[in-house]
Amino acid sequence: MVAEAEFTSYYGRPIVKEPTWQALDIAGYLFLGGLAGASSTLAAGAQLSGRPGLARPLKLGAAGAISLSLVALVRDLGRPARFLNMLRVFKPTSPMSVGVWILSAYAPAAGVAALAELVPLGRLSPLAKLGTAGAALIGPAVASYTGVLIANTATPAWHEGHREMPFVFVGSAASAAAGLGLLGAPLVENAPAQRLAVIGALAEITAVRLLERRVGIVAETYHRGHAGTLMRSAEALTLAGLAGASLTGRRSRFGAAVSGAALLAASACARFGIFEAGRESARDPKYTVVPQRERMQAERP
Repeated sequence: MVAEAEFTSYYGRPIVKEPTWQALDIAGYLFLGGLAGASSTLAAGAQLSGRPGLARPLKLGAAGAISLSLVALVRDLGRPARFLNMLRVFKPTSPMSVGVWILSAYAPAAGVAALAELVPLGRLSPLAKLGTAGAALIGPAVASYTGVLIANTATPAWHEGHREMPFVFVGSAASAAAGLGLLGAPLVENAPAQRLAVIGALAEITAVRLLERRVGIVAETYHRGHAGTLMRSAEALTLAGLAGASLTGRRSRFGAAVSGAALLAASACARFGIFEAGRESARDPKYTVVPQRERMQAERP
């Protein structure tokens, strides 16, 4: 019997290229887009249920977040024309192409919904109602498509978790929107934000656990170094925000605001942690080779 050979790469260099994206641009884009999309959906529900004090900060926050998200994306692209050039075609098999069209439809709707909050009686106009409804309907796609986008790359920590990553992003986005609602809404109107905080936090934590269990050795990248620190901080802040929202969110304005801030910070830490885990997984060849070898062995009769 011949011993199984150890894997190597040429001169010990990475097998896949490490993403050249800047963390502040792309991880910030991932966080802000998720926050915007989920906030618009929660804002529409708040408006329909007669909670204008909850809908207002969510609409304004969604418009601000998507604006900053687009700035970060264009800054990474280098020139605004590159974003516009992607609108020349629609390619359903490309998450980036679909995402650009989603953003192009969502941003104006979110902007109209937010502008109506700043104009007297503006929220009652047909255009404002159309903007609110449009942003709410497109919001879930904005919150989730970035998870599909990064999972469609060759970066091991992202690609290996392709099944769970969209659920991680949606849960994180939901808890962030709930945090914004708790931070900006009056106590008598923040019940929907409290409930969404529970749903989002549990969904995110569960999806992360399932991802780490399924990806095998690649899960190491989510626990080591800077990525590990960020992911542990995200979980701690999520649990703290969830506990605060459940215990004091309806009785204390300060408690609700602190809980909301914790949930927002948790979502940001999670996105930056996932981003850093991806970069770390691309640097070490074993995270590319070992999963491929395990799949080949599993397919052998």
